[in-house]
Amino acid sequence: MQLQVARIGKPHGIRGEVTVQVLTDAPGDRFVPGTEMVVDPAALGPLTVSSARWNKDILLLGFEEVADRNQAETLRGAKLFIETEELNEDDDEGWYEHELVGLEARVGSDVVGKVAALNTGTAQDLLRVTTPEGNEILVPFVEQIVPEVNIEEGYILLTPPAGLFELNAEAEAAPSEPEGNA
Repeated sequence: MQLQVARIGKPHGIRGEVTVQVLTDAPGDRFVPGTEMVVDPAALGPLTVSSARWNKDILLLGFEEVADRNQAETLRGAKLFIETEELNEDDDEGWYEHELVGLEARVGSDVVGKVAALNTGTAQDLLRVTTPEGNEILVPFVEQIVPEVNIEEGYILLTPPAGLFELNAEAEAAPSEPEGNA
């Protein structure tokens, strides 16, 4: 099975290093020099880690196949995966993005959208839910608001605080209103 461990950001320096958004809780184990990464889009890979170092809170990776900043720029936005057999079946503590994307978001029995992405953050993670109208709602991925994730039946259950969906919808609609009045 493939497990996404990072998303490549911008180049760093002139020697081909890139910043990465770490999506694993074990970066010290995942980004060891010599580790081969599967890349999405596939045309950019595979990539072999040649160096991994921290610059403040940002992980910088170098790859054997990337010699300079110009090559590093072509990797921006690519997703890095590792092949793994070690899925911990009794790990109830977290979910991977690939498990959540596409699940129906429900409030009670009403479908209010689909999970489009998982934004990982230092304080908390956010689910990006796309409503049937095309609005994007950011939902804090905490047990009080997302008490149930049911992968088998294809949904997450939400208990959003009052106004969460309306507040996000108003924020998206607000920028277009002045243009319509002009």
